[in-house]
Amino acid sequence: MKENLPSYFEANRESWNLRADLHKASNFYDLATWKKGKTSLNPLELREMGDVAGKKILHLQCHFGQDTLSWARMGASVTGCDLSDKSIEIAKSLATELDLPATFICCNVYDLPQHLEGQFDIVFTSYGTIGWLPDLEPWAAVVEHFLKPGGFFYIADFHPVVWMFDDAFKQLKYPYVNTGVITTEQTGTYADKSAAINYKEYGWNHSLSELINSLLSKGLRLDFLNEYLYSPYDCFDNMVLGEDGNYRIKGLENIIPMVYSLKAVK
Repeated sequence: MKENLPSYFEANRESWNLRADLHKASNFYDLATWKKGKTSLNPLELREMGDVAGKKILHLQCHFGQDTLSWARMGASVTGCDLSDKSIEIAKSLATELDLPATFICCNVYDLPQHLEGQFDIVFTSYGTIGWLPDLEPWAAVVEHFLKPGGFFYIADFHPVVWMFDDAFKQLKYPYVNTGVITTEQTGTYADKSAAINYKEYGWNHSLSELINSLLSKGLRLDFLNEYLYSPYDCFDNMVLGEDGNYRIKGLENIIPMVYSLKAVK
């Protein structure tokens, strides 16, 4: 129900605050190696985004800023936004520690125009972001609002087919389209599955057509949509590592799409 959205957002904020320090310390994010100069970005987005030196990038739902600061290392002028105040606190601390110029803003992505001025060459988001949003129309309006004419929006994310399965990837459980909030009880986190934390979270499934049409409705032009049969991350149950260094679901290797990427131009 729409009237429950503030409570859903608050619960999600609290759950990400709960996970932030665990993620910072996890092998999954490997901050020690990253601090020495290794990028946290994947070959997929590096290839498809191209040279960002001298570009202004707005990173929506940036978590604790690791990817944001990786773009900064490549010469971009970066701004990151996230709902979790703990994540933004860590992001600011990392930027200071590594002497990387960056701006970080804590707010709901829907509310970002109330907290930030200006326009950007690139609006970027990736991997597990839009599933926390109930409605993509106002989100697409935020994307359009911050894009310069001629600028582009880019997303790399887990394919909506992935979110149809139960956690064990044994059966289909959730609808492909957005039929309302999905409430789940969680233990641990994708970055540390044995972590002794428990929380409730609220998410929404979004089809590719919903995503694309929300952007088109704001006047953006689709440049490309790509789909990939692998994940760069070992973040789901029953994953196996391929010779190419990417991950797939055991028993579903090269059968279901795992990731998609999209670029749209203003």
